[in-house]
Amino acid sequence: MLSFIIGAFMVLHGLVHFLYVGHSLRLFELQSGMVWPEGSWAFSRLVGDQATRLVASISYTLAAIGFVAGGAAILLRQAWWRPVVVGSAAFSAVMVFLFWNGKLQRLDNQGGIALLINMAILVALLILRWPSLGF
Repeated sequence: MLSFIIGAFMVLHGLVHFLYVGHSLRLFELQSGMVWPEGSWAFSRLVGDQATRLVASISYTLAAIGFVAGGAAILLRQAWWRPVVVGSAAFSAVMVFLFWNGKLQRLDNQGGIALLINMAILVALLILRWPSLGF
């Protein structure tokens, strides 16, 4: 049962990343007036906001694929799930930081909650060595 819950959580966490892909491509707005990832401290001044949106969409697609694959591996009882989920969580956390606008306002609109989830995943897997799913 634990493997089902964790696997489903990883798949769902990955699917949420696709919402940020759609938003960054301006296919829809996650929230009225939300301009993320425009204004990214790491990318916007360097390559402009249009390129920043493209990089964000590619990055979040890669993170989403990793989480969905890792979650599917858990559901299918595959031993290779752990490095895939660790890599996805670390990559996603770095991307949240790089696409942040550098201000401490409205962190929830810039992936702040995703950053907390990714950090919790990394602590659980790398420091606590949890969960031990037996495969």
